Order: sequence, then C-alpha cells, then structure tokens
Amino acid sequence: METVLPQQGGVARQEAESGPQMRRDVNWWQVVFIAAGSPALVMFSLGGISAVTGTISPLVWFVSVMIGFVAIFTYAEIAGMHPNKSGGTAVYGATAWVRYSKIIAPMSIWSNWLAWSPILAIGSGLGSGYLLSIFLPADHALNTWQLTLIDLGFLKNDLSIRINTQFIVGTVLMVIVWSIQHAGISRTARVQIILTLGGIIPLMFVTIIPLIVGKVEMSNFTPFVPLNGEWNLDGWGLMLGGMFLAAWSAYAAENAVCYMSEMKDPRREGAKAIIWSGVLCVVLYSLVPFVFQGVLGTEYMLSPGIVTGEGVGVALASMIGGGTIIGKIVVVMLTFTLFLAIMTAMAGSSRTLYQGGHDGWMPKFLDNLNENGVPTRAMWTDLAFNALLLLMSDYLFVLAVSAVNYVLFHYLNLNAGWIHRIDNARATRPYRAPFLLFVGGIALAYVNAFLIGAGANLWGNSILFIGLVAAFISTPLFWYRHHVVDKGKFPEHMLADLIPEGEDDVGPTKAGNLPYLALAGGVVAMMAGYVTFWLV
Repeated sequence: METVLPQQGGVARQEAESGPQMRRDVNWWQVVFIAAGSPALVMFSLGGISAVTGTISPLVWFVSVMIGFVAIFTYAEIAGMHPNKSGGTAVYGATAWVRYSKIIAPMSIWSNWLAWSPILAIGSGLGSGYLLSIFLPADHALNTWQLTLIDLGFLKNDLSIRINTQFIVGTVLMVIVWSIQHAGISRTARVQIILTLGGIIPLMFVTIIPLIVGKVEMSNFTPFVPLNGEWNLDGWGLMLGGMFLAAWSAYAAENAVCYMSEMKDPRREGAKAIIWSGVLCVVLYSLVPFVFQGVLGTEYMLSPGIVTGEGVGVALASMIGGGTIIGKIVVVMLTFTLFLAIMTAMAGSSRTLYQGGHDGWMPKFLDNLNENGVPTRAMWTDLAFNALLLLMSDYLFVLAVSAVNYVLFHYLNLNAGWIHRIDNARATRPYRAPFLLFVGGIALAYVNAFLIGAGANLWGNSILFIGLVAAFISTPLFWYRHHVVDKGKFPEHMLADLIPEGEDDVGPTKAGNLPYLALAGGVVAMMAGYVTFWLV
C-alpha cells in the first residue's frame, strides 16, 4: 500500500483543532526543573557500574556525560525546528528519517519511549527499597515474603516475575505521580520545583560535604585500572560496558525538549532549556560518582545492595555521618530524588506516546488530551506497562534492555541532525549548533553504535538480542496504525513545522543515499563492537 506524506501547509502549521490542546504554560527555566530528574538518574546504576568497573567508574561517568552533552547541541537545533510538537528529540528525528525509511522513523520514537518509560518502574522499585531498608529490618516478614509468578531464569540467573512488598509500595508511588501530573504541565512544574529542592539539593549535599571535610581518599582510585586489574581487551570491555549502561542516565538532559508545544516561546527558549539541563547533568554526573568511589572504595561497591541499587541510598547517607536518625532522614530525602526522576520520566515519556499517536506513528488511542491538556491515555499506558515491569525481580536487567534502545535512539537522532540540515535547510531554525559540536555529534553517533555491540552483553548474555528485538516491535505497531487505521496517509500536520515560510510543502529530499550509508555504518560499528569483545 502506498504511503502518502503530508504536503499541504496552510493552517496545518498551527493546528486549529477542536477539543483540548497542549497549553503553553511554562518558561525555559520551569522546563529545567521539570527535567531536573535527569541528573537524579545517576542513582539508578551508580552501584551497578561501580561494582563492574571498579576504580575507573568516575571516568566512565565523566566520559558518558560529556558524550551526552555534545549531543544536546544537535538536539537543541532540531527541537527549535518543531515548536508545535511535544515528545522530545525522538519525534523531531523521526521527521528527518520518515522520507527515507518507514521502519527507522517509528523506531526512533518507540526506542526512546521504551528507554524512558521504565524509569517509572525502576525508580519506584528502588524508592520503595530505600524506604523499606531504613524502616524495617532486612529479615522482617514484609521484606522477605515473595510470591513468584513466572521463573525467567532462562533469560538471566535468578530473574523472575514476582509480587512482594517492594512491588506494592512502588505501585503506590507511580499512582501518586500519575495523580500529580493529571492536573497539567503548570502544576507538574510547581511540584517539580519542590521536589528539586527536596531531592537534587540533598544529593548535592551528600556529595559536597565529604569533599569539604576530606573524606575522599585518593587511595580508593588506585590502581586506576578496570576491575580485572589491567587495561587489556577484557579491561576495555568493562570500561565500554560501563559506558553503555551509564549512557542510559548520563545522556538524559535531552528530555528537556519534550515540552516544546507547552513552552510559551519554544523557538527562543528551547535551546536554553536543554543546554542548562545539560550543564546540571555534567556537574552531578561528574561529582557524585567521584565522591561515591572516593569515600566508599571498591570493596564496598561489591556488596549485593550496591550492585542491585537498593543499598545506594543508605551508602550515600553514610558518607556524611551523623548517626542513625540523620541517616534515615537523608535516605528519605534521597527517595525524593528518585521521585523527581519518576516525575520527569512520566512527563516526558507520556508526551512521546501522545505525539506518536498524534502524528501517525503509534496507536491512535494515544492521541488524546484531557481538559487540562494532559495526555492521560498515554500516562495510563505508561502506568500499566511499568506495573508489569515492576514485577521483575532484577531492575538492572530491565535497565540494560532499555539502554540498548536508548543508545540506539541517540545513534538515529544524531544522524537526523545532518539529514535535517540537508533536506530542510530553508526551514525556520532559531538555533544552530556550533560546527565542531555538530560534527562531533555525528562522530559520536557511531561511537554509540559501537557501544551497543561492545557493552550490552556485559549485563547479561541475551541483552543485545532482547534489546534489538524490542526495538523492532515498533514495525508491526506502525504498520497497523499507518496502513490499516490511516490507509497509508500521514496526518497533514506531521511535517508542517518544517515547511518554509511562504511555501506550501517541505520540498524534495536532497540527501540521496547518504541516510542509507549512515545506517550501514551503524550496523558495521555495532558488529565491530560485538565481534571485538564477544567473539574474538
């Protein structure tokens, strides 16, 4: 069946649709607060990466966050070209790929959502683990009871689907987040400001105090080699595996451009929002792992609670001393940090689903807003999906599968930047990424593809395969929506933001075969990483 791309501009540039619309209620600095859960994601995999990479873990985090920081300048550019879309850079990248591949374009959106949405489950699970660890003894019945529903040991040792207290408390946390965001973006921003003060500030506090009082021991960074003891092929494999998983957290400043259609002046302020979010990420992702390793040391990192992440809150609290009561207070405040990340994830991922439904990429029922301009059906979908993920016994497994999709999404969208420059050179572009950073982003796209092949299976023998299979779920979903529901025709507004002023369509493509060569290069880079570290 033939695909029909939208060509007419007219009123489609600024849609005049009936029913509820996204409300332009926030400024760039409020968006920074909404996206402030991004640096809080350091707590999700901080322990797991430290336990695998050893003394070099701060280097792993620093390199990862700098890769993410270079990327946001490209994303700021393509976000400014789409002032009437929500959903983030995955949506803006899809409009570049759509005229070349009906498989890759929807995969951009799907993989981004599949990476961001599980933050709800992982954050809620860790948050409930934090609270249970400080208020109940480890051997208490509420901490030990478990009802195993399905054994998934064939995927990873000790992996299962189960119900326990952690699942129940985590589900309650997710429902609270849903309730807060149901009232609109403005209320979400106000709550995020409060949570930032109660979450990010304590995280900075437990990071800076040990530096001031001299608790960071430089001996905890020696010898400065991977955990296997030397910089050989296995050692580099640990380094790259750590960078692969760190990317899931450290690249997350891009979330700040999920709210373009809800910003009062998106063309002028979108770049400010994402760049300042990136600066905040650079500071925290550099400092927190450095202090964590410097105070606690590698031996402490190998304890089970640190590896799973559930003991990270108590570990961070112990770094400032102060006794049992102070420690419990700090852990509660750090739970707010996780809550902040959950809020950010639901706000961003639900808008990705909504815009995907609105533009013809995802199921049509997601194209719905409530009376407050909030994508409630997308939020319900997030909630149901993450309730299932919360049943999983190993959150690090969920995170690793998500990371395959997240790093894949970055590879696709860094390439989308140059496709937009070639095909849509005359489209309104209020911000233009500096040349060196733009070219650096293109190069880093292939570094990301290499990381997927080299690093994914460090976290489980089947992670690479499962992650790629999960990415291609987008193909049948899009096929049904596009060819069955929409009869092969995209909505008129899908490319409207890219139509040059005074014209009626986006014009012909100009990149020729370059996008296909880029895809081939990505496959080669991924296979090179896999062959080098898993087959040689």
